[in-house]
Amino acid sequence: MRVMMQPASLAKPSVRRHYEDTIQRPVNLTTYSHLLGSDLDVLRPLYPSDTAPMWGVTPGKKNVNVGKYKKLQPGDYVFFYGQKRLYLGGLVTHTFHNPALALQLWGTDDDGKTWEYMYALDDLKGCDIPITEVRNCVAAIGPNFFIQNPYIAEGEDAENLIDLAQIDIGDVPTSPTTMDSASEIIPFSGELEREVSRASRREQAKLKRILLPGTSGVCALCGRTFERRLLVAAHIKKRSACSDQERRDLANVAMLNCILGCDALYEHGYVTVGPFGEILISNAALNGPSIREHIHLYLKGRTTTWWNATREKYFAWHRAHSYRSGLPT
Repeated sequence: MRVMMQPASLAKPSVRRHYEDTIQRPVNLTTYSHLLGSDLDVLRPLYPSDTAPMWGVTPGKKNVNVGKYKKLQPGDYVFFYGQKRLYLGGLVTHTFHNPALALQLWGTDDDGKTWEYMYALDDLKGCDIPITEVRNCVAAIGPNFFIQNPYIAEGEDAENLIDLAQIDIGDVPTSPTTMDSASEIIPFSGELEREVSRASRREQAKLKRILLPGTSGVCALCGRTFERRLLVAAHIKKRSACSDQERRDLANVAMLNCILGCDALYEHGYVTVGPFGEILISNAALNGPSIREHIHLYLKGRTTTWWNATREKYFAWHRAHSYRSGLPT
C-alpha cells in the first residue's frame, strides 16, 4: 500500500472552506450525479448514505502532481497536513479525474487551476502527529522536510507512517462493479507464522507479573475484577513507539485490560483516557451496536484509577496517535 501526505492547512481560508464543504459535510452524490457520470456507479454502493467525503489535487506546475496522484489506488491511505502536523487520515476508496466536478465544488486557485485529480475517502480519523515524528519514521526524507506538495510514501516508509498513526487498515470497501472474481484473487504466499522473540515474551511475562501478582485483578478501564487469564498487560503507549527507557518503565507504561472488550476498544482507538483519568469515547464507537452496548454497560461516565501524572505522557501519546477523535474543526 501507499500513503500520501496531502498539504491542507486549515489556517488558509480557502482550504478551510473546501474542507468544510467536502470533508466535514460530505458531497451529496445525487446532487452532483449529472457530473459524476460512470463514477456514480462506483461510489453509490460504497456510500449507502449517498454522501462521500472528497478531496483533490491540482495538476501542479509542469503536471508535477499528476504522476504522484496516479499512484493512488483504493486501499491506500491519505493524511492531511497543516500547522506542522498530520491532523486527519482517511482510507482511499476511489480515484477519478473530474475537472467539471472539481470546478463546481471548489472553483479554481490563483493560477486558474482546479483540484481535478480527485479521490473519495472513508473511515476518517482525526490525529495530532507533529512533523518531527514523521521525519523520524520516513527514511526517504531529511531532518528539515516539510510537506509543501503531495508526498507519496511507499514500502516500509508507508508502513511506518501507518504504524505511527496507529491505523488499523481493515477491509477496503469495494464496489460490486469493481470486485475481483474469485479466480483472479492472487494466492497468499507469505509466511503464515512468525517467530516471537524470546526477549519480547520475557518482557511481557515480567510486565504482567508486576501488574498482576495474584490470581485475579481489576481491568483499568471498566473496573471489573477478572481471573488472571482474562487480563492482559497492555501498553498504554504502543511498545514499538516507546524508547528503551520507556519500555523499562514497567510500573507506568502499561495497564491491565480485560480481553472481554476493553483491550480491543483501547487498542483500536475507540476509547482513550483523558488528562485526568476520564474515559473518552469516540463517536466512531457508537456506530456499532456491539461496541455501543459494551461502552454503555461498562465504560460510559467512568474515570480510571490507573491514571496519574507520571502515566499521563503515555496516555497523551495514545490520545494523539490511536484515538479515533472527531474531525478537526
